[in-house]
Amino acid sequence: MAKRRTDSRGRVLKKGESELSDGTYRYRYSLPNGKRCYKYAKTLDELRKKENEIDTSKVYGIRADSDSVTLNQIADTWFNLKKGLKDNTYQNYRYMYDFFVRPDLGNCRVKTIRHSDVLGYYNTLVDERGLKPTTIDNIHTVLHQVFDLAVQDGYLRTNPSDNALKHLKLARNLETEKKRALTREEQDIFLNYLSRNHQYHHWYPIFYIMLNTGMRVGEITGLRWEDVDLENGFINVNHTLVYYNHSKNGCYFNIHTPKTKAGERTIPILNGVREALEQEWQFQQDIEVECTVQIDGYTDFIFVNRFGNVHNQNTLNKALRRIARDCNEDIISKSRGKSTVTLLPRFSCHSLRHTFATRLCEAGVNMKVIQEVLGHADFGTTMNVYTDATKDLQQREFKALESFLNDESRDDT
Repeated sequence: MAKRRTDSRGRVLKKGESELSDGTYRYRYSLPNGKRCYKYAKTLDELRKKENEIDTSKVYGIRADSDSVTLNQIADTWFNLKKGLKDNTYQNYRYMYDFFVRPDLGNCRVKTIRHSDVLGYYNTLVDERGLKPTTIDNIHTVLHQVFDLAVQDGYLRTNPSDNALKHLKLARNLETEKKRALTREEQDIFLNYLSRNHQYHHWYPIFYIMLNTGMRVGEITGLRWEDVDLENGFINVNHTLVYYNHSKNGCYFNIHTPKTKAGERTIPILNGVREALEQEWQFQQDIEVECTVQIDGYTDFIFVNRFGNVHNQNTLNKALRRIARDCNEDIISKSRGKSTVTLLPRFSCHSLRHTFATRLCEAGVNMKVIQEVLGHADFGTTMNVYTDATKDLQQREFKALESFLNDESRDDT
């Protein structure tokens, strides 16, 4: 019978265990692919704890080589494999991970990351970096998918980011700010100000059309004259203009097809939209400006700046903020001390799309028609808009009823 191996203290060593010349210990084992791996420890008890971790990992299907793999390595694999995304979406994912995750949590060994670590990381983003819920949402979108890959490839048993974002929002009351549509009164104030203000009048056509078609900002800025059929009365939406930071050559425009099939659609032209298009054409004739840019083979864009180049979302949103600011100052100056006046809220291009959707719901337009006109791939998105719109409408109607009843009671006295 072979003599059993022991260490310098007479303890029997198991298969794969050995005591080194400096008194430390080593455990040798092999991966399924035949590759030899080693674990080291100062004591035999410490070494056997590591052996138990390896055995437990095998039971749960965790890869034995997961100890040295970092979250960044998993993320790099995920980015290399990720296909089917629009380039601007992909680059946004890369930016979110590289800027926020890679220097911090990304350096941790993926096997050691727990749910509490992810939650603590999100808390740090809020407390120390002052990030908004929408930004953390975007980071979580990427991070959760990277952890999913780690689970699928056998580095983790479960995804440690599951429910972490939900926990954070509930604990801190950080619900993402609800999209707000302009009320009918605010919409009228906005359009009336644009129509009569000399400084901002040139913005009237594009913002009026956004308010009355529900087109996304990339769809309206990428709209060409050939996409508009005035004779038959419809706008053909078949592409979108995007401006983003590319991985190598910086920021520039590209033309993308819609993200979903539902994004390709036709939108009926209302009379006001027709007039706004004609107004834009006439304005460009008067100041002698025309489209001078070609993007991915597309040209003859309808809405261009004084240099003949296309607009981007940032430019339009900045214009909306200036318009709202000056409009409110005008209202206040003319209020003559009135205690209650209606002012424009802070809103964006997407608010104009949401406002159009709300007007459709308030008008009782068929839900399927609303979904098709807005280009919603998911009917649930349309239903959410409808629910919010009808809820707000009910509240306004009941306030009007309350005011009416109060007036009636005063008349009776």
